[in-house]
Amino acid sequence: MAEFLLKYADARGQIHQQVEEGSNEQELRERFTQQGFLIYSIKRRAGVAALAGRRRAKKVDLEKFLIFNQQFVTLVRAGLPILKCLDLLCERLTDAKLSPFIREVRDDVKNGTLLSEAFARRGIFPAIFITSILAGEKSGALGEVLERYVNYQRLALEVRKKLMLSLLYPALLVTLVIVLIVFLVTYVVPNFAQLYQGLQATLPAPTRLLIAIGTTARDYILAGVAALIGAGIFFRAWAQRPAARTKIDMLKLKTPVAGEVWAKFQVAQLARVLSTTLTGGIPLVQALETASESVGSALIRESVGQARKLVKEGQSLSGSLATTGVFPPLAIDMIEVGESTGALPQMLASVAEFYEDDVKTRMTAALALIEPMLMIFMGGFVAFVLIGLYLPIFSLADTLK
Repeated sequence: MAEFLLKYADARGQIHQQVEEGSNEQELRERFTQQGFLIYSIKRRAGVAALAGRRRAKKVDLEKFLIFNQQFVTLVRAGLPILKCLDLLCERLTDAKLSPFIREVRDDVKNGTLLSEAFARRGIFPAIFITSILAGEKSGALGEVLERYVNYQRLALEVRKKLMLSLLYPALLVTLVIVLIVFLVTYVVPNFAQLYQGLQATLPAPTRLLIAIGTTARDYILAGVAALIGAGIFFRAWAQRPAARTKIDMLKLKTPVAGEVWAKFQVAQLARVLSTTLTGGIPLVQALETASESVGSALIRESVGQARKLVKEGQSLSGSLATTGVFPPLAIDMIEVGESTGALPQMLASVAEFYEDDVKTRMTAALALIEPMLMIFMGGFVAFVLIGLYLPIFSLADTLK
């Protein structure tokens, strides 16, 4: 069934504009004409998820977008018309990057465009947000649907912030360790090498190895940095390809420990999106389409696309996801229970909460091990450098005695 933008007048002469599903334009025109409506226009419209899924030149700041949505929901729940809400928000937005897009949305709505399509035309707003607005337009409960989206966005940002904060200290520690190693190898060791060269002493094997590494690193450090930057640029350009993204995600999935945590985080994000869209009244097939556009992993996106085709053919969601071989068995079992009990949105929310807590626990445990492991590695490396550099001095002292 295709979607059409329908504009018509009722028996009292009031003009209405809404999205309706139909096999073709003629069938939709005959259906509403038989109901006594005067048809002004029927236009076929592209799927909102497809419009929202276009390659984005820019991305909206999710934290500032959350503030906008909170204000928008408050105004809608207060009973103000959509156009009035957008007028008020355009005058009070503090985000200079978001403000022009909201003004464009307001202008489109003023010209008769549906709110969901006006947001979709901008190409920077999340697919789940646009689909939520579409669900609110179809159900007539835009305020409730947007409030559920705000709750989803708040939870998603909270999880993301916790992960970023937990990774901040280990990243800083790894950076300092790398800087210290580079300093010792490229500056301290070569200076000792010049000292020993002047003494013309026979050096032990550890010292010769350390000096060889240090002098080579000092001579080729600029070339090494340039090669590293070039490799980074090449990898980034290669990683932009869809096939490369899928290969990278498969490599992440096969990584010991980290791969399991990454997969569970992606499943939690997917379950949260599906729960939000299904609770908002979106059909399962369209919810899967929105979810595939919302997740960041190319592998998960392809897997959800495969599952969507199977669901469209009449198979269950749990069985369709199981055929992809990507999703954890426990998640499949929980979804199957939700389907059999008729509480799929609630079960998906439980799946999201369970895996978010699991990811948090595993990340905390893994990061707690990083600090002592780095300290042990750094202590061993510094000990090797000190022993290698001072062994010749001890040998010379014994000779003098």
